[in-house]
Amino acid sequence: MPALPRATASAASPTKREVRGWSTTELAERVTRAGVKMNQTAVWRIENGTPRRRINLDEALAFARVFELPLEELMSPPLEGLDVNGRRLVQEAVEAFYETREAQDRLHWAVTAIAEHIQAHPDSSRAIHEQCRRLTGDERDARTLTEHIEDGGYYR
Repeated sequence: MPALPRATASAASPTKREVRGWSTTELAERVTRAGVKMNQTAVWRIENGTPRRRINLDEALAFARVFELPLEELMSPPLEGLDVNGRRLVQEAVEAFYETREAQDRLHWAVTAIAEHIQAHPDSSRAIHEQCRRLTGDERDARTLTEHIEDGGYYR
């Protein structure tokens, strides 16, 4: 498992350490501060040794902390044309995607519950729309939310 993969697929491209402008000594010190004793020679052997020095799980976790990357990201082979910043941007988009999906699920649950409440209490429909308007502060947003409620859910 290469702990310090090249930033791109080209063999001549810089390592994640080099991209950050760190010497092998500086990286070794950072890993040591992250809780795993390491020296400059070990870093060099991991990057350049023949065969390359293997790393253990504790070292891999320390590298992930030092590089501020998920372990999966650190262990993944480089992708042609995608640098570290591009990979971080994709990671941010994926996280936002899942957060949005979770929020949509919560919205669907809440809207469905309100629709069921209105079915049980038909006289509450107008007051619910008014409460939506008060809480959103915007008639257009309140109308959109009310339409979801009237449709019986966010996904319908």
